[in-house]
Amino acid sequence: MRLSICLDAVYRGYNLEEALTSIKQSGFDTFEFWSWWDKDLNLLSELKNTLGLTISCFCTKSESLVDESKREEYIEGLRESIAVAGQLGCSKLITQVGSELEGVSRERQSQSLIDGLKACVPLLSEAGITLLVEPLNLKVDHAGYFLARSDEAFAIIDAVGSRHVQVLFDIYHQQVTEGDLIRTITANAGSIGHFHAAGHPGRHELDTGEIRYEAVFAAISASGYDGDVGLEYFPLEAPAAGLQSILNQYGSIMK
Repeated sequence: MRLSICLDAVYRGYNLEEALTSIKQSGFDTFEFWSWWDKDLNLLSELKNTLGLTISCFCTKSESLVDESKREEYIEGLRESIAVAGQLGCSKLITQVGSELEGVSRERQSQSLIDGLKACVPLLSEAGITLLVEPLNLKVDHAGYFLARSDEAFAIIDAVGSRHVQVLFDIYHQQVTEGDLIRTITANAGSIGHFHAAGHPGRHELDTGEIRYEAVFAAISASGYDGDVGLEYFPLEAPAAGLQSILNQYGSIMK
């Protein structure tokens, strides 16, 4: 289990060279980001290779998956994102699913989501890519979003039935939405392909809120999960200082 640093959150406002150099100097080897279409991909690739870093994941170009009329646009964006993933040596892409549609039943929207993800599986399989479906909280950050609860997300993943489609379990978002973190993670570890972490409330450093991350990380490790945990928080202090604190507190749990 490794920690992955989210550029667009932890290093918001920093240029690529500053951010990636700081990540490496802070003792980390893995990073992730949100959008690829607004970044200098050649520079990103060069810095990654020079510094000896790896990319855990980034976001696909995203149209709504719950809106049947947007499916072809979504798949075209996925094709573009898969090509970028190949260029950057990355094997996981994050996807959101879109806002809830007015006047359309949740059952129909859920089926559209399942059908859309199934339509993506051949592309993902051919490229060796895992698509990470992310539930988001509605109470604080993403009012109107379709998928908030983890149980609904896991049911959708089960219906898709492919190892190339898994859940991104954002510990912060799920604490806001439902709590019961450790039991949910332990019961569904086989369907989780990535984690995100931030303190709650505030979405700042991990030790700033009510979540006891030492216990959560220990449970993730005990579940057999051996992937990445993305640090996706907005720092209150200098990024390097916060990252050093995280290493000091949780480094013994990480491999």
